[in-house]
Amino acid sequence: MNTHSSKYKCTECGKCCGSSSLLAKHRQSHSGQKRFKCTVCDKRFTTSDKLVVHRRIHSRAKPYKCHMCNKAFSQRGHLNDHMRVHTGEKPYKCHMCDKAFSQRGHLTDHIRVHTGEKPYKCHMCNKAFRLRGQLNSHMRVHTGDKPYKCHMCSKAFSQSAGRNIHMRVHTGNKPYKCHMCNKAFRLRGQLNSHMRVHTGEKSYKCRMCNKAFSQRGQLNSHMSVHTGEKPYKCHMCNKAFRLRGQLNSHMRVHTGEKPYKCQMCNKAFSLLGQLNSHMRVHTGDKPHKCHMRDKAYSQRGHLNDHIRVHTGEKPYKCHMCNKAFSLHGQLNSHMRVHTGEKPYKCDMCNKAFRHSGNRNDHMRVHTGEKPYKCCMCNKAFSQRGLLNSHMRVHTGEKPYKCHMCNKAFSLSGNRNSHMRVHTGDKPYKCSLCNKRFSQSSTLQTHKRHVHSKRRPYRCPFYVKMFKTNDKVKSRVRIHTDTKPHLC
Repeated sequence: MNTHSSKYKCTECGKCCGSSSLLAKHRQSHSGQKRFKCTVCDKRFTTSDKLVVHRRIHSRAKPYKCHMCNKAFSQRGHLNDHMRVHTGEKPYKCHMCDKAFSQRGHLTDHIRVHTGEKPYKCHMCNKAFRLRGQLNSHMRVHTGDKPYKCHMCSKAFSQSAGRNIHMRVHTGNKPYKCHMCNKAFRLRGQLNSHMRVHTGEKSYKCRMCNKAFSQRGQLNSHMSVHTGEKPYKCHMCNKAFRLRGQLNSHMRVHTGEKPYKCQMCNKAFSLLGQLNSHMRVHTGDKPHKCHMRDKAYSQRGHLNDHIRVHTGEKPYKCHMCNKAFSLHGQLNSHMRVHTGEKPYKCDMCNKAFRHSGNRNDHMRVHTGEKPYKCCMCNKAFSQRGLLNSHMRVHTGEKPYKCHMCNKAFSLSGNRNSHMRVHTGDKPYKCSLCNKRFSQSSTLQTHKRHVHSKRRPYRCPFYVKMFKTNDKVKSRVRIHTDTKPHLC
């Protein structure tokens, strides 16, 4: 038999064939010619046998059946591999760690654990993978394909394992139990992370600052503090975040979802932490105390913000103008000066504002509400800042001083306008004659006097109309013979 087989030996690879026709067919695999074409999808093959096997993909024919469980396969080799599930045979052993496998392909994949080889590269981002299946799963990151659907809520997943894990949300199944406290978890990784609560182990260390973490995910998230990377982007406003959880929380800004409800007043919140902080409104609990004075806070973040009053620290810097702030929220608000973003819209007139407080103040234009009252004259204002400015009428305070002539003003805007006397700055330009003015009110007066034919002011003694109220006053003095200017 061996003599007969060696008669038909391939000169390329040394393989022996049983006949000249089999040898001829085998040689086609070396030639690279693909003469056999599938009539369904136009894919080509080097041998007719490979075409026959391929056609079963279209016909879904599975002629090879397992006699033990009736599972069917399209190829005999797949059946042979499957039989080892029943026999337990694992003939393929790793020569580096003695681990055994039932299929040669599994051994080949395993060897890459030792060699570090990653032969499957993504053509879109060049990320490399050990297994073809890992590459296929990764490609769905780019395509957005989610072929695995939950039959109970129609939520879709890019991987079948993700769908299977998700099903435990519906079934309530928590198969992984802690042997120390009997707490149960849906995922094995959750149990492994939980065990470190008991052991105190923090095996994941940051190589840049030596901070240690009990979970790899915590370390990965922490690393973005050093790199500044924000890989999670909102598809609605392009805002970027360091953590996926931060993106999920942010999405509720757009959806308006508030899943966390207070059981005492039914107020709803988009974040669990907001609910926990809110509960202290009911309990009055203020566990966070300032060590420099007796002031206490219901939230740790408020305490941290307060501490900067004592230290003068301003850790939040604008990367565009280097202005520094003590609060992160102040920096976020300031950045809108550079970006021009105005995310807060009035739902009655669509006017937009940089800050929610400005929008709230503006709403009082529509409602007529004036909640801020002067304690000295009962005059009411729609904004607290207007009340503060008004109080200087009573106190005579003029806190805004010109650094060039020491003239003082009760309002910063008045001081800013005055500064143009020294600088000669004239930022307000007439669109009709290009004449420039230092004050917007002067520009408006100029337009009425010079360019407008409109005469809105009427003399009470005569039908003649005037452009300005000052001219009406002068006319009235002529009729009344008033002479207010004494020598």
